[in-house]
Amino acid sequence: MGDMTSSKQDKIRLGISKKALLGIIVFTLLLSFLTCFAGYLFFDKAIQRLYNDKGYVIANIILNDIDHDKIAEYTRTWQEDDYYHEMEDYLHHIEEYTGAAYIYIAVPYEDKTMRYVYDSDTFIGDSDPISASFDDIWDAYETGERPSSYLVRKSKKYGFLTSSCLPVKDSEGNVVALLFVDTYMQEVLSWLNKYVFNMVVISLILLLLFCLSNWFVMRKNFIDPIMQIRSSLDKFAHSDAEVDDSLLKIETGDEIEDLAVSVYDMEKDIVNYIDNIQKITAEKERFSAELNIASQIQTDMLPTIFPPFPDRTEFDIYATMDPAKEVGGDFYDFFLIDNDHIALVMADVSGKGVPGALFMVITKTLIKNRSMMGDTLSTAKILRDVNNQLCEGNDTEMFVTVWLCILEISTGKATITNAGHEHPALKRAGGKYELVVYRHSPAIAVLPGIDFEEHEVILKPGDSIFVYTDGVPEATDIDVELYGTARMVEALNTDSDADAEQLLANVRKDIDEYVGEVPQFDDLTMLGFRYLGKVKD
Repeated sequence: MGDMTSSKQDKIRLGISKKALLGIIVFTLLLSFLTCFAGYLFFDKAIQRLYNDKGYVIANIILNDIDHDKIAEYTRTWQEDDYYHEMEDYLHHIEEYTGAAYIYIAVPYEDKTMRYVYDSDTFIGDSDPISASFDDIWDAYETGERPSSYLVRKSKKYGFLTSSCLPVKDSEGNVVALLFVDTYMQEVLSWLNKYVFNMVVISLILLLLFCLSNWFVMRKNFIDPIMQIRSSLDKFAHSDAEVDDSLLKIETGDEIEDLAVSVYDMEKDIVNYIDNIQKITAEKERFSAELNIASQIQTDMLPTIFPPFPDRTEFDIYATMDPAKEVGGDFYDFFLIDNDHIALVMADVSGKGVPGALFMVITKTLIKNRSMMGDTLSTAKILRDVNNQLCEGNDTEMFVTVWLCILEISTGKATITNAGHEHPALKRAGGKYELVVYRHSPAIAVLPGIDFEEHEVILKPGDSIFVYTDGVPEATDIDVELYGTARMVEALNTDSDADAEQLLANVRKDIDEYVGEVPQFDDLTMLGFRYLGKVKD
């Protein structure tokens, strides 16, 4: 442990002051970069638009001065004449006077090429691939309208150029060619570079001013008070828990001051807690001892000696109850009503812990006492009377699900009432365990005056019954998936002919393997009963 502490101390750590300063610098640099980048984009579009519009002004002047019908004639003959040379001199003059990179007149074709009527670098009739957006150029040629977006192309001589494109129409209004005025973007880039440089300089100046002012404010109102609180906590931890009154001197007028007051109050509470810790520990130990006693009492109330009736060879019985807490609300019971009748009980109280355990004791006692009265062997009547007794003064509104069976040992006739409990699993001699699904009666202690249903099952020698509480099928794994009754029946049938004790051990082992390290959240109670019949002499 000491080595781990020392290795942590050897690591390079940034204090809160350095982190705050670093955060301010990074934030400001990022803000400056984003501001420059956004300005660059907007400025770039604005300059492009300015030069593009300038190109359209030049293009419109040219269109007003040249003969459109002669242009139409050239697109048919591709032959020069005197007027062509006059136009050529005129366009050369416009190029030099306006500073345009290129002025040319061309006809676009669907194979994405252009044939030049006029171009200062080529001859009439020469063709080249279209280097700008073909769709925009073709739409302008087809519709006779100027392109809606800016045209940009790359020239080997001038680099990137912005193109202004206008259709040339003859006297009949037909588009015969396109007039292009390309503007060199060097001036655009020059203005952009100046803008970026100025923005960087301004951002750096603002960064310095912002860092200094923000650092001063944070140091005074945040960092120093936090460091003082930290120092107070270190002192409190390494001293004999002495409260530091200097915390009350922090007056920032915000949440930091509230934090200092909270730390001061916490230190006082810790001191008070330390003063009372022995009393609390003693009380906890007393409560734990009482829970252990309660758990032992509950365990002692359940039949735990097996075989319970060593002289009775007509049946084999075994049961277990594992509470989720120190004490639980599940219980099982079995007892001889007379020499020829045995009662089997499996129940689950709605509550857990001490309240559930107390209600379990009352329910178990009432069921056994009512069954032993001897005036009836009807499970329905027994639970009816117990239900009425439990409903009296049940302010906690707890209830109990019960499976009650009274078996006539000599004949194997079993009278069963299921009051809201889980479906039992039944195995016939030589067969497999199967879930017996039928309609339940309501749980007991819900409403007084309820009549419960009962049904009969005839057990033959070799038949077995497995009953359980909902903690078995509702056990969950790490993915919160239920164990389920299907897995339970499969575990029963891994060794369906096992005796009652081994049968329960097989199911519990399968549950433990399924849930893994997930803690048990509900009581696990199971009872296995095999009917062997009367042994012949």
